[in-house]
Amino acid sequence: MKTNLIAALAATTLLAGTAAAFQPAGAPATAEEIASVEAGTYTTDPAHSLVAWSVSHFGFNPYWGSFGDVEGTMFLDPDNLEATSLDVTIPIDSIVVNSAGLREHLLRPGQDGGDPDFFGPDAGEARFVSTSVEQTGATSAILRGNLTLLGNTRPVTIAATFTGAGANPMSQAPTIGFTGRARILRSQFGVSGFIPAISDEVDIDISIAFERQ
Repeated sequence: MKTNLIAALAATTLLAGTAAAFQPAGAPATAEEIASVEAGTYTTDPAHSLVAWSVSHFGFNPYWGSFGDVEGTMFLDPDNLEATSLDVTIPIDSIVVNSAGLREHLLRPGQDGGDPDFFGPDAGEARFVSTSVEQTGATSAILRGNLTLLGNTRPVTIAATFTGAGANPMSQAPTIGFTGRARILRSQFGVSGFIPAISDEVDIDISIAFERQ
């Protein structure tokens, strides 16, 4: 039961592949925290969840940015791992970078009716829907699912870690937390500008909190 619980919990992290840009600060959850998790429907805490990304800038240095306002729902039953499900969306226009000019470029329409260099103004949301979970350790698992972005859907894989559980000290809501690491090829999702000068590979780090409803 507890083995299945860990895999189910670690399954709730998001997005695509292996490796990443930032080092997650959260340590794996303790046995006491694991035992405290209850079955039910959980929703994201958007104010305390984010998806960070990194690309190679002309081979000189990594460049980081992030998305916020992560919205989604997870159904978790510690006694029935196969019933666990996750559906998460991320608004592309929530993107944060340290340059106003770069942000404008990332969301800029294409010239003369052509394709945008990056996301463009009508990118909408990215959506991740889980399909399976594979436990890899006491507090770790591989989460597989489908990511849809700009009308393109591809299978992706996340290395996930369950990092904590307990009552939120502000709201008292039962809360569980996770980190995840992944890698995608942006060209597979229609974001192909300036490859290979700016890397096709995008490393992704996820930090997400869920509150039980």
